[in-house]
Amino acid sequence: MSEAFDAIVIGSGQSGGFLAARLAEAGWKTALIERSHLGGTCVNDGCTPTKTLVASARAAWAARHAAEFGVVLPHGEVKIDMKAVKARKDAVVGASVKSLTDWFTNQDNLELIWGTARFVSPNEIAVDDRVLSAPKIFLNPGASPSIPDWPGIESVSYLTNTTMMDLDALPAHLVIAGASYIGLEFAQMYARFGSKVTVIERGSRPASREDEDIAQAIREICEADGVEFVFDATIQSVAESEGEICVSLTVGDEPNLVTGSHFLVATGRKPNTADLNLDAAGIEIGERGYIPVDDHLRTAVPGIWAMGDVNGRGAFTHTSYNEYEIVADNVLDDGDRSIAGRIPVYGLFIDPPLGRIGITEREARQLGRPVLMATMPMTKVARARERGETQGLMKVLVDAETKRILGAALLGIGGDEVVHSLLQLMAGGLPYTVMAETVHIHPTVTELLPTLLAGLKPLE
Repeated sequence: MSEAFDAIVIGSGQSGGFLAARLAEAGWKTALIERSHLGGTCVNDGCTPTKTLVASARAAWAARHAAEFGVVLPHGEVKIDMKAVKARKDAVVGASVKSLTDWFTNQDNLELIWGTARFVSPNEIAVDDRVLSAPKIFLNPGASPSIPDWPGIESVSYLTNTTMMDLDALPAHLVIAGASYIGLEFAQMYARFGSKVTVIERGSRPASREDEDIAQAIREICEADGVEFVFDATIQSVAESEGEICVSLTVGDEPNLVTGSHFLVATGRKPNTADLNLDAAGIEIGERGYIPVDDHLRTAVPGIWAMGDVNGRGAFTHTSYNEYEIVADNVLDDGDRSIAGRIPVYGLFIDPPLGRIGITEREARQLGRPVLMATMPMTKVARARERGETQGLMKVLVDAETKRILGAALLGIGGDEVVHSLLQLMAGGLPYTVMAETVHIHPTVTELLPTLLAGLKPLE
């Protein structure tokens, strides 16, 4: 016989954990099922640990460039203690996990259950030898690294973004497969720590989602830190010999071989649906293994919602948290919030970072209506020159008729923060002239946004 709950939440990521707590606070008897660690990818092997490592890598960069600012290190050499770097990262992650643990385990009406969840029926979930039932079930199982089926991959000691978190020694030569966001952040990070880094990418540029000028600037930023790229490359096989990882590839039609001490596979992620036994619930998997949902995050089966990485509608920490807010509004507050019209927004946390909102130039050209565009190199920004960090550029796209912002890419010092000023204009449906006519503080990066907007010209 099953144990009755008002709600069952599977997964404690940014959607699931917060939703479970909110439901419990509302008086619902709630089961939160987690199979490995509280907080999901973000807390354990995503945002929190990687950005902590990025901070350590930036400290190393600052130390090496200290003389440019008139600061002389007594002995000149900068050494990296990777055990200390890892210990700092572990402490930051540990504090977050402890906070979540204390919160969930001391919450009235909330039972935290460890184990792997699987459907028995549309309203029943089995966890080990227990069977739980509830009229409402919320799925937030997250995603995992996707590993290509290259010949030999199963016989080598490859790394993923998860197992990278266990490194406490500096790789002599880190080879990375994939020049998207995960691969780029680790590439720059370890190059700054002192590793030789080679990135293998099947496309012709890094961050292929971005416009060509943004991608080129990203490449220049990483190469300035010593990252080497191999583009237009197809990996044929992987092998391990005498402690070295050997990656056989073709570049165009030419065979090539890259060898390194460590091999990171950063070629994408896949939703964690395999263990859920979704057939028993009547849920059909959609494209690339995602669970299809409507704009209110409801699956095709009444009483079951899917949030976060598993639904293919965002796959970011901030979109996952937003989906918790939407579901809570719908279920608890009789609201009608949805993801319809949600503005695309994300960051690439190399240093300097990229803040991205809305559409790209490539997408703007496909709209079939007049669009204005402006770009500005970061060398024009006084704050960037004063900080000695003039890499990157700013770009903005505007609807020529409504004067509303369609998208922006801010790659440069503070770009991940400054871009929110433009995001608020988009969210409020305000014309760009509101920003252009506003007086900003000098010297800041944001003060150059009016100057950027003053350079708007028709997209040719």
